[in-house]
Amino acid sequence: MTRTIGVDVGGTSIRAGVVDEHGTVLDTARGSTPADEAALEDAICSVVGELLERHPVSAVGLAVAGFIGTDRRTVLFAPHLAWRSAPVADRISARLGLPVVLEHDANAAGVAEHRFGALRGAGVGLLLALGTGIGAALMVDGVLYRGAHGVAPELGHLPLVPGGRPCECGKAGCWERYCSGTALASTAVDLLAAPGARSSVLAREAAGDPGRITGRQVAAAAREGDAVALAAVGEMAEWLAVGLALVADVYDPDLVVLGGGVGESAPLFLDDARDRYHRLVTGGGHRPLLRLRAAHLGDDAGLVGAAALAAEV
Repeated sequence: MTRTIGVDVGGTSIRAGVVDEHGTVLDTARGSTPADEAALEDAICSVVGELLERHPVSAVGLAVAGFIGTDRRTVLFAPHLAWRSAPVADRISARLGLPVVLEHDANAAGVAEHRFGALRGAGVGLLLALGTGIGAALMVDGVLYRGAHGVAPELGHLPLVPGGRPCECGKAGCWERYCSGTALASTAVDLLAAPGARSSVLAREAAGDPGRITGRQVAAAAREGDAVALAAVGEMAEWLAVGLALVADVYDPDLVVLGGGVGESAPLFLDDARDRYHRLVTGGGHRPLLRLRAAHLGDDAGLVGAAALAAEV
């Protein structure tokens, strides 16, 4: 039985799991994400080492929220991590005595969903990971499309709104500023400024500090029928549809799967976004339309995909 370890290296936490050839997570370990480069690698080796004490494995895969070199050995840039043009795979491999492979976290999740989850059977399938921002992975006949330099498709930073909300990437009006967990909170805060919004449960939760509102709170309030939260979710569905119409014109996928933290709340907006996309896409009444569904693997997708890719080295 082939077992590998997948590690999801996020901006705040590191989560590792032992995964078998069927994509089943057998055991996990977790740690926090240090800001220092050396400490970050120490933390990764620590959580992996904890699992190695309990399981024999053949290789390790790291799913990283950042740009990965075409050699899949180097982290070129990671906005929320310490690495800059760092040979991470070789350094971790030397310490663990095991083969190590790197992958962008959204790509890893896309691989997992294609092999074991909601993207199975898709010829041209796209994973959209809606979380703090938007991550994306494009699978063409089961193969990841990475682009010429390994950083495609960076869909979250497509500018959809001229002069819109500023984005950490330096541009304004990016898709992820209107369609993500962060965007959902920002839209709710904007709506709370309107007359009459003080009766919203979100206004009470903010307690005079709108910056305390999170996307998860907005989704929870929407499930309870809160008017402001439902309006914010409706706006997000509109911007999801706008972006999907653009994606359809460029990539023409047959299936799009929504993952990430916001993707877990897909029942709130999936049907609405699908209907709006049908109205917006070019030639909507005269072409096959993409299918839109929720992801299956949840928070495990990144580490499962990283482990699956590690099994190939």
